[in-house]
Amino acid sequence: MISLNNRDSRPIYEQIKDSLRRLLITGAISEGERLPSVRELASQLAINPNTIQRAYRELEAEGYIYSVAGKGSFAGHVSEVDAKRKSELLKRFEDASLELFHLGFGAEELKKRIEDVISALEVIKND
Repeated sequence: MISLNNRDSRPIYEQIKDSLRRLLITGAISEGERLPSVRELASQLAINPNTIQRAYRELEAEGYIYSVAGKGSFAGHVSEVDAKRKSELLKRFEDASLELFHLGFGAEELKKRIEDVISALEVIKND
């Protein structure tokens, strides 16, 4: 479910947040499904509960999860978050593409990279 990479330059809470976001978006965690408690997940991953709490807090701020006092955290309605998240990701994509272009990547090279990603996704989808 969630794997951490100590060699990853991103902080642990971001790795957890990204892993949970991916599970929510792909439907591996269903809408309304209860997430493990902060303590449960911290115990499973052998990390400080404050790290899990930070990831949960940011996911809640982004709308991916919601909390019910005394009951825990639950998967939110991903469809409500999709438009905002798509807009953010497209902006990051545009910024990265522009920077790569200024660093000497040509339009064809960028197009080839996108096609490679799409091909890889199709292979994964068909497995």
